[in-house]
Amino acid sequence: MSARVDREHPLVREVFPAFARELTALLEAEGERDLALVARDLRLVAECGCGDDFCQSFATAPHPKGQPFGAGHRCVPLPAEEGLLALDVLDGRIMYVEVVDRAPLRDGPGRPD
Repeated sequence: MSARVDREHPLVREVFPAFARELTALLEAEGERDLALVARDLRLVAECGCGDDFCQSFATAPHPKGQPFGAGHRCVPLPAEEGLLALDVLDGRIMYVEVVDRAPLRDGPGRPD
């Protein structure tokens, strides 16, 4: 990720601290140590934008909307206690975090619609 992207996009751990801790713990519990390390420095690049009230998914790296990830992609479902949590990983980099049917990741003012 370029330095420009780093300055423009907040760290997930700063925006959603409890969720970031949960994500890291789930990855470690699933034996995904390398991804757990990567997860600590994820950036909130873009929210899903689908408009569904049950979706809080977000991109953690730039990627053209509607385009497949291609070779090197894998989906990593995680056994969250609440809702669905899955990662799109491309060549060891977490590109997208799918968060569905969960309590709000952030409460109060500034919470994404």
